[in-house]
Amino acid sequence: MSGPDKRGAVADDAARRAIDAVWRIESAKVIASVARVVRDVALAEELAQDAFVAALEHWSETGVPEKPGAWLMTTAKNKALDRLRQHALHARKHEEYGHDLEAHEGYVTPDFVDALGAAREDDIGDDLLRLIFTACHPVLSVDARAALTLRLIGGLTTDEIARAFLVPEPTIAQRIVRAKRTLSAARVPFEVPQADARAARLGSVLEVLYLIFNEGYSATAGDDWMRPALCEDALRLGRILAGLMPDESEVHGLVALMEIQASRTRARVDGQGRPVLLPEQDRSRWDPLLIRRGLAALKRAETLGGARGVYALQAALAACHARAPTAADTDWAMIVALYDVLLQTAPTPVVELNRAVAVSMAYGAAEALPLVDALCDAPALKHYQWLPSVRADLLARLGRRDEARLEFERAAALAKNARERAFLLGRAREME
Repeated sequence: MSGPDKRGAVADDAARRAIDAVWRIESAKVIASVARVVRDVALAEELAQDAFVAALEHWSETGVPEKPGAWLMTTAKNKALDRLRQHALHARKHEEYGHDLEAHEGYVTPDFVDALGAAREDDIGDDLLRLIFTACHPVLSVDARAALTLRLIGGLTTDEIARAFLVPEPTIAQRIVRAKRTLSAARVPFEVPQADARAARLGSVLEVLYLIFNEGYSATAGDDWMRPALCEDALRLGRILAGLMPDESEVHGLVALMEIQASRTRARVDGQGRPVLLPEQDRSRWDPLLIRRGLAALKRAETLGGARGVYALQAALAACHARAPTAADTDWAMIVALYDVLLQTAPTPVVELNRAVAVSMAYGAAEALPLVDALCDAPALKHYQWLPSVRADLLARLGRRDEARLEFERAAALAKNARERAFLLGRAREME
């Protein structure tokens, strides 16, 4: 992954590689800490990038320091304080000339003194939490939140984000710039919301991480079935959030879901990059460490009283598959029961469709087909390729191959992902 967008031309390849790696690891901490000083996310990112440019110039001559993160943090904070001193000096000059000090309320000496105090504090955990909640503020659209989160907390460049979501780089750049302007115009405070508002805001944060993970797990468009790097970014951010908010059950529920789902990454494609569906996957290729981590996170969520949370329930569904040694050993009746609970918590057509699949596995295709047919007129599933795909699979299992072929072809026409489309067309040919 590449580092900040501002790049110095003086750095050699070794220094550039080092700064790229350090940017990915340290940028969120640096931006968060500086944002606490200057109270402006856009300015904090600019000052952090200035520190990285200074590193490129300095490290190419002196080598990478023993503690690069600390070097960058100190440099960025010094630049922030220099900026505040300039504003304070500017405000004093205007005072001398008789200008109204209220026009400069944000830059006068008392605030500067507060900023100095903030700069001397060492509270990276809270700073990161503030940055996550700011980047995922509900005043922004979901797309803007995702882009800004990957930018500020994930350390990705605009080019990397654009490639991840398969949109033009200028679109992502504009999205990020507008998000920062929106936060500034709305005067969104750089803080973790109070307890009464935290639940709603936390939902926004989790929604963004879930969106990022899902886009990596099942790419909506492009040539690849998966984008594992995007899954890794979402999982890394989720782990950070779980460490910062250890008593929030839904955070652990989401981390559990992502850990268990990510454990299947290597088994979800074959040697040619083609999709391999869950029943056909080689379970020996599932990552046992990620499964153990996921099951532990799920237990933590349940211990905190969050067993019926949306993410914890989905993690429990994934756990049913993870605990089964083979596909034949899957407890489909339990999965149906979990979907019944999930439908009470999150009654969406997609959940109903997934429940119908579980019903077909537990009780037969004939039981499930009427459930799927009842969803055919759902507006939310009008362009959802997996509805005709599921229906086609049920028809094929019932021996209605001609109808199944037409449904697979309809599903392929709706698919925007090249691998997905090829897979569905292949299923259609099997019905001939």
